[in-house]
Amino acid sequence: MMEELALNIMDIIQNSLAAGASRVEVEIEEDHPRDLLVIRVRDNGRGMAPHEARSAQDPFYTTKRDGKVGLGIPLFKEAAEHCGGFFSMLSEPGKGTTIEAGFRLSHIDRPPLGEVADTLLVLMVANPRVDFQVRYRGDGEFRIDTREVKEMLGDMPLTTPEVLRFLKEYVEKGLNEVRRAI
Repeated sequence: MMEELALNIMDIIQNSLAAGASRVEVEIEEDHPRDLLVIRVRDNGRGMAPHEARSAQDPFYTTKRDGKVGLGIPLFKEAAEHCGGFFSMLSEPGKGTTIEAGFRLSHIDRPPLGEVADTLLVLMVANPRVDFQVRYRGDGEFRIDTREVKEMLGDMPLTTPEVLRFLKEYVEKGLNEVRRAI
């Protein structure tokens, strides 16, 4: 298992990018009345046939040519199920993939969410040609869409130091306002 769920999110998004996604949506929801933390990553990458999607959940399956086995999806699935939650993966060739994992918030073995703001910010800045939409629901809701940010910035890149500083503060503040200590 990965130490933080933010690392699972990063791994899933890296898969989206490798699949040619130009748009990635990340939704995180804390539902304390239902004792549930749900993480959903949706992309518009090349998608997979049903047998490929099933195989991607197998820790001994890989499509990588370098012989390395991708464990991100199987580890994410195992972590969710181990914590009294669920996992689903829907994919359609040419349309993209949606991965959703639910974790019982109160489960003693649930990994912490971790530095999700930093993780998402790094992915946004490192992949300027990809549009990211992030929504976090907890005690309120926080949203950011890089299409809107890029439109406001015009020709100024996300990697400009002032923009980086602003984005870091904006994302951290927004998440902290709606996020409980999980």
